[in-house]
Amino acid sequence: MPAIADRLQNVTVSASVAMTQRARDLATKGTKVIGLSSGEPDFPTPAHAIRAAHAAALAGDTKYPPVDGTPALKAAIQRKFKRENNLHYDLDQILVGNGGKQVIFNAILATCNPGDEIVIPSPSWISYADIAKFAGAVPVPVNCPQNIGFKISPEDLEAAITPRTKWLLLNFPNNPTGAACSREEMKAIADVMLRYPHVWIMTDDMYEHLIYDDFEFCTIAEVEPRLYDRVLTVNGASKAYAMTGWRLGYCGGPRDLMKAISNVNTQNTAGVSTITQAAGVAVLDGPQDILKERASIYKKRRDFVLARLAEIPGVLAHKPEGAFYIFPNIAGLIGKTTKGGRLINNDTDFVMALIEEQHVATVQGAAYGMSPFFRLSYATSLEALGEGCTRIAEFCSSMT
Repeated sequence: MPAIADRLQNVTVSASVAMTQRARDLATKGTKVIGLSSGEPDFPTPAHAIRAAHAAALAGDTKYPPVDGTPALKAAIQRKFKRENNLHYDLDQILVGNGGKQVIFNAILATCNPGDEIVIPSPSWISYADIAKFAGAVPVPVNCPQNIGFKISPEDLEAAITPRTKWLLLNFPNNPTGAACSREEMKAIADVMLRYPHVWIMTDDMYEHLIYDDFEFCTIAEVEPRLYDRVLTVNGASKAYAMTGWRLGYCGGPRDLMKAISNVNTQNTAGVSTITQAAGVAVLDGPQDILKERASIYKKRRDFVLARLAEIPGVLAHKPEGAFYIFPNIAGLIGKTTKGGRLINNDTDFVMALIEEQHVATVQGAAYGMSPFFRLSYATSLEALGEGCTRIAEFCSSMT
């Protein structure tokens, strides 16, 4: 058999995808699985987005799209950035991708040479490091411990930067912790980056609208305008508008960088579905009250799960500012044995035993670069969360 490319040797299947698939496999066998592993909103796509897509299809808007996005969608994105982030991008500074992941992938591929370094606050979304490796770059994780709210300290950030550093990749609110930076904390990061003009900054703002307790979202190019020409501001419709399957991401940034990203895009997709882009215009320009309504529901879910986890000995959960994840510490359970006879040596053992014995799907913290933790998604109903927490409590309390 012909050989597979070497570039894939260090790129693995996402642990969250693998766990979600395991849950589906059990469900097909008749097992009632509580799925808390997927970072996917359980709300429907807004009806006006579906109507806009339908109208576009009926009108014949079904041809090849512009590689960088339709003029209508780019104009809607331009208005969004100005309205919500106080950022002005000309239309040739805006680009559309098949989800935020493709935007990030294309940006890294367009800028990184083998051996270039990408600084990634950790724990972090699984795909960041794998995308870096795919491009031949070196992911440089920077520990963001629980005792400082899973945020990066300016001192640790500065220590991680070298002459080979090409990118700093920020994601707040964060996957998997839900941590978000205040304006003061973001300014401290910006102050460090002003001293290193050779480094690009990418900010993945996908969870921008999922924030709680009167927390105010900020993005680095807004906080420090002097960094504007080095920042790629990434966002999308997946999380805020429950449009994961539509595959709509977008970004704003320097013109030369946009041209490079677009050049990569011409080779791997040549554009985003015109039907999806019509739906994107509708949600970005349409009524925005749905965002606060759904954030309010997520907050109730977050508080419910935090209260339930607080009752479980050996589990310590930090209160997140945003997103729809909780990242509990299970150090108190390491070394114990489950009712089913499984020894818990680490968080991977924990999540695998949890799904096999109690049929609750979560994801090990090791997949995100930090142990002993696990990620729990509360992007599901209170009923499912209640049953899931009951099973987790039973699982943990029965350990010896």
